[in-house]
Amino acid sequence: MPDTNLNLDHYWMPFTANRQFKAAPRLLAGAEGMYYASADGRRILDGTAGLWCVNAGHGRREIAEAVSRQLLDLDYAPSFQMGHPVAFQFAEALAAIAPGGPEAGLDRIFFANSGSEAVDSALKIAVAYQRAIGQGTRTRFIGRERGYHGVGFGGISVGGLVNNRRVFPLLNGADHLRHTHDLGRNAFSRGLPEHGAELADDLERLVALHGAETIAAVIVEPVAGSAGVLPPPKGYLERLRAICDRHGILLIFDEVITGFGRLGAPFATDYFGVVPDLVTVAKGITNGALPMGAVFASRKVHDALMTGPEPQIELFHGYTYSGHPVACAAGLATLGLYQDEGLLTRVAGLEATWGQALHALADAPHVIDVRAIGLMGGVELAPRDGQPGARGYDVLVACFEAGLLVRVTGDIVALSPPLIADVGHIAELTATLRDVLIKVS
Repeated sequence: MPDTNLNLDHYWMPFTANRQFKAAPRLLAGAEGMYYASADGRRILDGTAGLWCVNAGHGRREIAEAVSRQLLDLDYAPSFQMGHPVAFQFAEALAAIAPGGPEAGLDRIFFANSGSEAVDSALKIAVAYQRAIGQGTRTRFIGRERGYHGVGFGGISVGGLVNNRRVFPLLNGADHLRHTHDLGRNAFSRGLPEHGAELADDLERLVALHGAETIAAVIVEPVAGSAGVLPPPKGYLERLRAICDRHGILLIFDEVITGFGRLGAPFATDYFGVVPDLVTVAKGITNGALPMGAVFASRKVHDALMTGPEPQIELFHGYTYSGHPVACAAGLATLGLYQDEGLLTRVAGLEATWGQALHALADAPHVIDVRAIGLMGGVELAPRDGQPGARGYDVLVACFEAGLLVRVTGDIVALSPPLIADVGHIAELTATLRDVLIKVS
């Protein structure tokens, strides 16, 4: 095992209460399959697929070997006015499983290095498209309350998580739909919530307020993940698509969490049967092995920019590591695993079992709602009086001590195990969580 006598002072940890963590650190030192190994040698069931990303489980030799070979063959190559084969190979492989299938035409791939970068890229592509078709006044974006779209200035501006927004300046011109979380009407829903499709009509209100001629795009997560797993109400996404079409507004799906099999279909686009104009992905694209993100663009959007003199750069945007050869190699190996093991659709056969197991926690202490879709789940807890988030944090710590990794957002326990999970893993996860809920006051 690695040396646990670490100097913790120098690493400024992201999205972490640094002083609290460093007083009692929780260290992961190894991983294989469905389990992490803690630094003190305990086995920790991965209830979160790392951070929604390790879909094929940990320690996959196929990915490690592909990365090793690529590092020796070509460790880096620029993507500005140059190219390398593996980026084109990976783009072709992604296009073959693109959201919505061949008829959707979402098969033009722009590479980034994270979900945050993919979102900012999609927002820029949306504005560039509108300008290319003669709609240069369309520069406004519409996000949604409680949405999470990464931590770039674009992402936090269209996002709707308050703590991401209250410190930093935001882009001008972003507005927000109301969120769809309705405990009063939808608590303990089995499947998609019955109530709330009419909330999509908020977009009509914002069109009336700002003018359709000012709005470039709407961006939503098909299932809001970081807000605590909020499935869309029945008919909501269809209604949103129709309103966007009516007013010439692009629709962007942020599938950084829902992409690559999380719902039992390759993408949420396929699961819901609603086709956007742009789709952002990351996380599961390389099984979490290396940082990478991407934007799936429709041919309509892509081709609108392929005009003017051939020597000109059509989209003045990109990153040093766009289409990094080693990340692409990891991605190709990951797609191979997904396809060989049926992981892009495997969850369809587990969804009912997963939902039943989570909803069995409805009678556990403090539970005020349970939500499940695909292999995602949210167990919402009543907050302590005057201490929002305190109970959730205590559950996080107690679960780790009991051998289970969960994620909490406020007082919501968010769950998303690797797609290789079986019935035994689900039983272990829910039993451990129930024991912890009984013990935490």
